Amino acid sequence: MTKTEQYTQLIPQIKALIEQQSNIVGALCNVTALLKEAFDYYFWVGFYIVKDQSLQLGPFQGSVACYTIAKGKGVCGTSWDSQKTIIVDDVEQFKGHIACSSLSRSEIVVPIFKDNEVVAVIDVDSKDLASFDEHDAKGLETIAQLVAPLF
Repeated sequence: MTKTEQYTQLIPQIKALIEQQSNIVGALCNVTALLKEAFDYYFWVGFYIVKDQSLQLGPFQGSVACYTIAKGKGVCGTSWDSQKTIIVDDVEQFKGHIACSSLSRSEIVVPIFKDNEVVAVIDVDSKDLASFDEHDAKGLETIAQLVAPLF
C-alpha cells in the first residue's frame, strides 16, 4: 500500500474520532495514537499548540518531548513562523534544530490554521533519514484541516 493510500484510509477514522467531540485533548490524543500505529516510520508524533506567544506541548505519542518552542526556533517554530509545511531529511543539517530526542533523524512539521492564523502544528519525527516526502505532506495537511475546528 502506498503512503497516499494509507493516509486516505485514515481520513474516515480521523473524522469519526473528532466528529462532534468536545474533549479536545482526548480527540488529539486519539489522532496521534492512530497515526503512530498506522506508520511504522513515525518515531514521534504530536501537536504543539500556540499559547502565550510560544508553541506548547500538546498530545503526543513517543518519547519525552520539549515543553515549549519559540516562534522561529527549530523546525516547529520555523513552520509556525513561515506558515508552511517543512520537511527535513536530516535534522543535523537544519540550522537551529532543537534536539528533544537524539534518536530523531528526520522530521516533518505541518501548521494547523484557524481564521488564517497558525493555532498549532503537527510534528512527526523518524529515526531514519529522509523518511518524509510530499505524500506525507499532503496527508498531514489534510489531517491538519480536519482537526483545525477543534482549536
